[in-house]
Amino acid sequence: MDSNGRVVLVGAPLGNVGDASARLREVLGSADVVAAEDTRRLARLARDLGITVTGRVVSYFEGNDERRTPELVAALAEGAVVAVVTDGGMPSVSDPGYRLVRAALDAGYPVTAAPGPSAVTTALALSGLPSDRFVFEGFLPRTGSHRRSRLRELAAEPRTLVFFEAPHRIAGTLGDMADTFGADRAAAVCRELTKTYEEIRRDTLGELTAWAAANEPRGEITLVVGGAPARPLERPADEELGAAVAGREAGGMSRRDAIEAVADEFGLRKREVYEIANRQRSGSRPAARPGRPG
Repeated sequence: MDSNGRVVLVGAPLGNVGDASARLREVLGSADVVAAEDTRRLARLARDLGITVTGRVVSYFEGNDERRTPELVAALAEGAVVAVVTDGGMPSVSDPGYRLVRAALDAGYPVTAAPGPSAVTTALALSGLPSDRFVFEGFLPRTGSHRRSRLRELAAEPRTLVFFEAPHRIAGTLGDMADTFGADRAAAVCRELTKTYEEIRRDTLGELTAWAAANEPRGEITLVVGGAPARPLERPADEELGAAVAGREAGGMSRRDAIEAVADEFGLRKREVYEIANRQRSGSRPAARPGRPG
């Protein structure tokens, strides 16, 4: 095994060639092998950047990656630097690349990256939705029944959700989301990111569904959907609250700390939990209110 062989994942511009990094230029110009999702797009990118790809160029896409991966690992064994580039964004993120990453690592070859634009984080930042915690779901299932089933699994997810979607399916997907998540859930459709006709449309799922059905948006689409709103905890019965306090005490907490912990967990006043726990400990019940005089 040649110790010089390595894989470099190259982040390509999403649309604006001006976003290409200096490292992208360097890697594409010096790699021994360039595995490209679309060799014609690679040639156009190189021409726009004014660089010459001197290495061997091979196609590497979803339809041939299983067959081509062993060839690329063999090139690594000969000491080759293999660059992987997709049509836009980072390879292996819902794009070709993961199979080679896994095969190279399993064979003991290093994998690194020349970081670049990502549609996931770009759309998330532009959406206006919370970005501190998010989930990337990639492409949903294509058929309606499987898509709706997956959406039901995600309905209670509190983190912001990011999806890729094809333009001819976006109206149906938004409609299924409105039905499953609620028509009032906030979302953003991010279309043709960083390109001349970039469009970010922020609205509710219901309004976005109507817009997509009427306009038939085209181009590459990243969809960002707000997470499920927090649901208030249902107040347990008094007996359960008392048992929760007793359980924490049995686990070593002081009575005061146990009461405070249970009150915080269920959003109750400490005084209320204190009175419930005391009644249960003494086995007493609250005194009955005197009736009105007859």
